Amino acid sequence: MNQYQLISTIKLGVKSLMLHKLRSILTMLGIIFGVCSVIAMLAIGEGAAYEAQEDIKKLGSNNIILRSVKPPEDANNQNNSRGGFAISYGLTFADSSRILASIPGVNRVLPKRIIRENARFSSNYVPVQVIGTYPFYPEMSGAEVIAGRFLSVPDERFKQNVCVLSSGLAQQLFPYQNPLEHAIKVGENYYRVVGVLREKNMADQRPQSGKMEGEPLDNNIYMPLSTATTRFGKTIVRRTSGSMQAETVELHEITIQMLEDDAVLTADQQIRWMLKNKHEKMDYEMIVPLQLLMQARKTQQMFNIVLGSIAAISLIVGGIGIMNIMLATVTERTREIGVRRALGAKRRDITTQFLVETVVLSIGGGVIGVLVGITVPFFVTYFADMKTIVTFWSVLVAFGISGFIGILFGIYPANRAASLDPIDALRHE
Repeated sequence: MNQYQLISTIKLGVKSLMLHKLRSILTMLGIIFGVCSVIAMLAIGEGAAYEAQEDIKKLGSNNIILRSVKPPEDANNQNNSRGGFAISYGLTFADSSRILASIPGVNRVLPKRIIRENARFSSNYVPVQVIGTYPFYPEMSGAEVIAGRFLSVPDERFKQNVCVLSSGLAQQLFPYQNPLEHAIKVGENYYRVVGVLREKNMADQRPQSGKMEGEPLDNNIYMPLSTATTRFGKTIVRRTSGSMQAETVELHEITIQMLEDDAVLTADQQIRWMLKNKHEKMDYEMIVPLQLLMQARKTQQMFNIVLGSIAAISLIVGGIGIMNIMLATVTERTREIGVRRALGAKRRDITTQFLVETVVLSIGGGVIGVLVGITVPFFVTYFADMKTIVTFWSVLVAFGISGFIGILFGIYPANRAASLDPIDALRHE
């Protein structure tokens, strides 16, 4: 078949479809909805995976995070006690020093101590979290100092009564004043405000014990670790009706920053071994953001495969619809096929004509489905406040499958039309 014959066959196929516009449009709906659903579902899945990975990245892919956790046996003993007694668990300053000194590839170690207290300025009274930490906390956490300064080395060395407020807490305590010009009372002592900090990610600041329902996560006060340890002590006492609970925890969290990402997985095993030898009970947990990130990416791939497979079913249903209509069309146009064969058309001409019609239906439906599929995620983002990401490969795959389905489900009707006997076709009523 030369180029002229191919163009003529394509024109004939398109003309045949245009004779039954409504039927052609209804046939294309299956492909349209199939392509649209593939693109939209993958866009929603990609957006959800992106947000999850971004949350993990905020923890630092080259960081290892250790957190103190109350062992189950200690929690049960404390709950069953009416008089109350102090239990000791969790990470220690010795753990922090050993990790920095003996684990290869460690850049810095950032210990943190988290204490529940109340802050007061004038008539403003707010429940807060006191976070005792080192001066390089903003560099490792990605936080931004938006007013004043952060803690300094002399503050830590001389146990100064200074503090930095999170931006949300500063607005609550000082709605009309400049916080840098005042001091606040935390517990039994006063602390001079030297800066205001905007956190990059507040979720990782949630305390490991106690409930925080209804309290903002950025009600944080940062002060030198030496100051927090001296002023509040190592034992935290909570009084409830009829009982008293006391916990001795030196450090609530240790963040280990590695020089390179490649050293994280090796250091992970070494730190686990070290802590296992130094702690008699499992009073800590380890979070490795790099492992979480790798797992999140694997989960995303599986999620995309599942979503794509579910959406692809509608494409197959659309292909079945095309085959059904084309088989009916073959029956309707039996005499036309007989006339064309009698005038010299070959079997491949008949096959090409019907294949052209099925491909036009599938490609046309694919183009419309792509346009609708790209539009739907924007509406989902706007109305449902969900992040969606339309990727080029999802559009390419959905459109490619629609074309493939058109050819696949059009082969049988085309071959059936081409295999009709010309004499019997001319006699068909």
